[in-house]
Amino acid sequence: MLGRPPVFSSEMSTDKRFRGIPIVQSGTKYQTEEGFSAIKNGVKTRRDAEPLVRGQKPKWLRAKMPTGKGYSAVNQIVNEHRLSTVCEESMCPNIGECWNAGTATIMVLGSVCTRACRFCAVDTGNPKGWLDPEEPANTGRAVALMGLQYVVITSVDRDDLDDGGAAHYAACVREIKRQNPDTAVEALTPDFDGVEAHIETVVDSGLEVFAQNVETVHRLTHPVRDPRAGYEQTIEVLRHAKQHRPDVLTKTSLMLGLGERDNEILQTMDDLRDAGVDILTLGQYLRPTPNHLAVERYVTPEEFEQYRIEGLEKGFLEVVAGAMVRSSYRAEQVLQKNNVGLAV
Repeated sequence: MLGRPPVFSSEMSTDKRFRGIPIVQSGTKYQTEEGFSAIKNGVKTRRDAEPLVRGQKPKWLRAKMPTGKGYSAVNQIVNEHRLSTVCEESMCPNIGECWNAGTATIMVLGSVCTRACRFCAVDTGNPKGWLDPEEPANTGRAVALMGLQYVVITSVDRDDLDDGGAAHYAACVREIKRQNPDTAVEALTPDFDGVEAHIETVVDSGLEVFAQNVETVHRLTHPVRDPRAGYEQTIEVLRHAKQHRPDVLTKTSLMLGLGERDNEILQTMDDLRDAGVDILTLGQYLRPTPNHLAVERYVTPEEFEQYRIEGLEKGFLEVVAGAMVRSSYRAEQVLQKNNVGLAV
C-alpha cells in the first residue's frame, strides 16, 4: 500500500511483472502480458493531484531499504514461481523486514484488481476471466521452499469472475495444505460481493484465519473505497464467515490518518465485535502516489497504544496497532498477544 515511491522511468525493467518491457508511469494505462489493459498503481493520473512531499514524515515512519540475503532469497523464489506478492504490488514499507525474515504475503488471482480504491496502489483493470491454472501448485511449492509455518494469502478483487475467484482462491489454500500440511494459512480475501456461498467456499478450504478488511470508518468508506465495496458489506462478510465456521478466527484491518474521528474508530470497533471479529489491526495510511488520497494526520505511537487498549477492552482477542502495521504484518505472532512485539 504504502511507502516505497512509485517508479517513473522509460528504462527497461528486470522486475518480474514486466520482464524486459518499459516501466509504466504511475496512473497511466498499459497492456499486460496476458493481453488486457490496466492502470498502473490503480488510480488514473489527476491534473489537480498535489505532489508527494518527501522528508516530512515523523521519525517513527522511517523504514529501512529492502536489502539482505533473506530478501534476495525470497525475491528469487517469488520470481521463479511467477508469484505476485502484496508486498510489492501495494508498495508495503515492511517488505525488507518481512522478506529478510523469510516471510511474504502471496497475492493470488493475478496482480490486476477490478476495483480502484483511492488508497491502494495495486494496478486496476478488467482481466476478462484470465486465470493462471498453475498458480495453486506454484503457490504451494513456494510456501514449501520458504519453509513457512504460517502464510498469508491475499488477492485482488475479481468482479469479472462469476464467483469472484472463490474457487481458485480455495484451490490455492488446499494446495498449500497438501504440500505443507503443518503450515497455518490466513486468507485475506475480497468481499465476493457478499455472496454467502462464495464466502463459504473459501472458509471451508482448510484455512485457520479468514480476513476481510473494512479499511476505514463508515463515513469515509466512500470515497476511500471503490463504490462496489461497502462498510456494511464487509461487516456482513465477516459475520457470515464466523457464523459458518466458528472455529476459524476472523480478522480485519483499519487504516488511520484519513480524517476519521476517535468516536468513529470506537464505533467501528463495536460494529466489528458485534459481527464476532476476533482480531483487529490498526496502521497508518501513507499516500502511495500523488493520484491517491492525501494523508490527513499522522497518528502517534502513543495514540496507537491507546486505541489498542480500547480495542482489547471491547473484547478483541488481539489488537495489533502501530504506524507501520499492515493487515499481514507479523501475522504469525498475533496470538502471542503482545502487539506482535511492537513497543511504544
